[in-house]
Amino acid sequence: MEKDKIIFGAHSINEALNEAVDIDKIHVNLATKGKYNDIVSKAKAQHIKVSFVPHQKFKKYEHLNHQGILAFVASISYRELEETVEAILKANPKPTFLLLDGITDVRNFGAIIRTAECTGIDAIIIPTQGSATITKETIKTSAGAAFKIPIIKVAHIKDAIFYLQSSGVELIGASEKSETSITEVNFNKANGIIMGSEGKGIQPSILKMLDVKAKIPMTGEINSLNVSVACGMFLYENLKQKG
Repeated sequence: MEKDKIIFGAHSINEALNEAVDIDKIHVNLATKGKYNDIVSKAKAQHIKVSFVPHQKFKKYEHLNHQGILAFVASISYRELEETVEAILKANPKPTFLLLDGITDVRNFGAIIRTAECTGIDAIIIPTQGSATITKETIKTSAGAAFKIPIIKVAHIKDAIFYLQSSGVELIGASEKSETSITEVNFNKANGIIMGSEGKGIQPSILKMLDVKAKIPMTGEINSLNVSVACGMFLYENLKQKG
């Protein structure tokens, strides 16, 4: 990240939190773990990811008076869930929201954002913890689409699912164990498509909450696809049906 994307030192970071600067994550030197409890508590209250890392991680920032704590400012401005969903539903009776449950590879994330923008997805929803963030690599892979589509960050994907379902949005999850093909699903309505992590897919507790589970029909010997490719197939089936 560039210098202007980093806030360093306890006082500056505390002020940024007070001013609700859109901070993506905070790194705290393990050696100073107990020193910044107030900042850590304030950050977590704002659903900002805090990581305690070894001092080696701070080596490339030695030119900064960081005092063992760094805040990385988000490359984009994340949107709020309720006001964004409300505005989208008001403008479009049959929108599509894309929820990502634990996508950790920044290139996969960027590719998904690019496909989502190309297929008219109304917003992308990601969790604060356990998800890739918007880095320079993500933006590059997305071909700039990260600046063109609303990206919502929530404390937990379950929060978004509850809110979308209460707003009349049907939730469709990608699951290779489903007996239903994506071609058999009715996408022509207000919906949310959920894609799981690269290795484990959608969490079982989240799968139970969904209205529909669907798989991609495959005939080859390899029975799984890269998540960005699988996501693209769901999004294009959605686009085809919505016309």
